[in-house]
Amino acid sequence: MPSTIRLHRVFKTTPEKLYKAFITPEAMVKWLPPHGFTAKVHEMDARVGGKYKMSFTNFGAGQSHSFGGEYLELVPGKRLRYVDKFDDSSMPGAMTVTIELKKVSVGTEINITQEGVPDAIPAEACYLGWGESLELLKLLVEPEIPTE
Repeated sequence: MPSTIRLHRVFKTTPEKLYKAFITPEAMVKWLPPHGFTAKVHEMDARVGGKYKMSFTNFGAGQSHSFGGEYLELVPGKRLRYVDKFDDSSMPGAMTVTIELKKVSVGTEINITQEGVPDAIPAEACYLGWGESLELLKLLVEPEIPTE
């Protein structure tokens, strides 16, 4: 039976900067693939009804898997909801991912819910992968780099 993954973190940054990291292809390839993987964004039309397509490649083995879907809801700085589908027929079905962003006293609280994770992917593997991705996201969004 498909599982549901729930994650919660607090980042020392603004909701707008976190939101931007979820809709910018150059940012996505930097933080989303778990350790040991590279990523490529093939398409990203970040608007409600827009489509996206990405692939992850195992850096050591070279094998890739691709996935994509459609944006269902985009509220800048607050919420993203989209559907993910793997191109691999051994992982059927669609996952719905909801990202909620909330400004808090020390930065931004993020809650992620991933529903409908295929049986072929153990829930604990999802938690490990997301954990690694969120570590990389923190390294991208928390630094305050002066512009001049």
